[in-house]
Amino acid sequence: MEEKKLNIAKSIYNALNNENITLEEIESKIETPKDKQNGDFAYPCFNLAKVLRNSPVNIANSIKENIVLDDSISKVEVVNGFLNFYLNSENIVNDVLMKIVEEKEEYGSSKEGEGTNIIVEYSSPNIAKPFHLGHFRNTVLGKALYDLYETLGYNVTGINHLGDWGRQFGILIEGYRRFKDEYNLEENPLEALSDIYVRINKIAKEDEEVMNIARENFKKLEEGDVELTKLWKFFREVSLKEYNRIYSLLGSKFDSYNGEAFYNDKMDEVIDILDKKSVLIDSQGAKVVEVGDNMPPCIVLKSNGSTIYATRDLAAILYRARTYDFTKCIYITATEQILHFKQIFEVAKHLVDEKYQKGLVHVSYGMIRLKTGKMSTREGNVIYVNDLINDAINKSKEIMLAKNPELENLDEVSKKIGIGALIFNYLKNGKNKDIIFDLDETLRFDGETGPYVQYTYVRTKSILEKVGFNIENINKDEIQYNLLKEKQEVELIKELEKFEAIIRKAANEYEPSILARYLIDVATAFSRFYNECSVANCDDDKLKEVRCTLVYATSIVIKKGLSILGIDCPEKM
Repeated sequence: MEEKKLNIAKSIYNALNNENITLEEIESKIETPKDKQNGDFAYPCFNLAKVLRNSPVNIANSIKENIVLDDSISKVEVVNGFLNFYLNSENIVNDVLMKIVEEKEEYGSSKEGEGTNIIVEYSSPNIAKPFHLGHFRNTVLGKALYDLYETLGYNVTGINHLGDWGRQFGILIEGYRRFKDEYNLEENPLEALSDIYVRINKIAKEDEEVMNIARENFKKLEEGDVELTKLWKFFREVSLKEYNRIYSLLGSKFDSYNGEAFYNDKMDEVIDILDKKSVLIDSQGAKVVEVGDNMPPCIVLKSNGSTIYATRDLAAILYRARTYDFTKCIYITATEQILHFKQIFEVAKHLVDEKYQKGLVHVSYGMIRLKTGKMSTREGNVIYVNDLINDAINKSKEIMLAKNPELENLDEVSKKIGIGALIFNYLKNGKNKDIIFDLDETLRFDGETGPYVQYTYVRTKSILEKVGFNIENINKDEIQYNLLKEKQEVELIKELEKFEAIIRKAANEYEPSILARYLIDVATAFSRFYNECSVANCDDDKLKEVRCTLVYATSIVIKKGLSILGIDCPEKM
């Protein structure tokens, strides 16, 4: 579709023959009409009115008279200042299905990113705390972006920048000393540590002496106290063990678990570079860097000489530029950290070459809130992902038992449906949209949901199994693609053609919801095709064969699209 869009833009550009109008400007204005009656592509001529000093309708008619098109376009119409382009359906049918049959599971992939390094930093939970709902959205968003770029041929590095350092560990250590004997740390270590933290934090808020002990604990930890370092390592190890169990369920990929603690010995160089460049200035005893009139200065050293989160992030940028030679380093965090990343990206101009500074990207996402308000670990008001996944799987199992009590591999199917429903629910929404968590809404099995798209895939497999169709057993050169002429057939094929462009758009805009909603469109188009065009009961063997090929092509796109989002497809439901 991108190639056809470019060809149309070139045709318009040549027809206009005006040096004040660029090809890039024309291509950027070409859109896909929501109403398919208005063509496959539309170009609005309103932006040309001032340049050409004529009405949009007259301009559109003039372009139509002078335009030279190739055989991929069947017709052009002028409607209220728009040029509507209609693609040649026969060409689309042949090109798309032949490409999918040839490429199979590689359809939609490209090599455009070959030799280019991209970092995706995502998930990044604070250790010693169970995985909660907020981490879930971050993790599935990051995993999807990782796979989108990987599908486009980029060399992707996934980094889990663990929150494994800070004063909170001084507090936790004090709580652990006091309360550890009250808990079974072998059975549920993170829930135990989280509960200990909530308890001791409440005490520390009311008792300054306890808070002072916590500060002293962290000071000793920073100084390398053997006993406290051993305890900190225990917190980190049990955390990673539990996190990796959840990551395996979500299909997340990490090449590095270097968290905040990793950069403890790398911050002095950052401070030294900033100091030598004379950008590190005193501010009420602290060391800060001015980052512009519209933002407060970025604190690099506190008044007591200690480093902060920003210092470690700056050290990470310097380390990653040297280690990974990245073109993009993408940070995925909640919208609450927008200012933080604006600040450190400005400071990074003094640390790394311009190409690295330009490659720093912050992808923010909206909050997940409970019906009762914002989640808080300190207050103990959270939903743990482990419980959420178990609930989703159990409810999926109940539904499957009611729908198909004879279903084989019930547990495995229920797991794929339950986890898939959760992932799809959060990825189908734009990343910056706040979500109020509602378990019943998340697990709906109709409408714009993951199970609906999964079921469409299962239906394609069922059809092909019923007719005994195997793409490997047919002569691909004899498939009569020209027999597919029905409206529902052509519209489905047009949806399948968009796949690679959708992947590229979702990656470029850091927005997996583009892919999720596209898969809903594919599933909907397939449903219309299936309802109107007989496949299994088709009397014409050649027509049956090519319709089965279309069903096969649909299965390829849905399964691969869901896989990019981190969702597995069951073969039966």
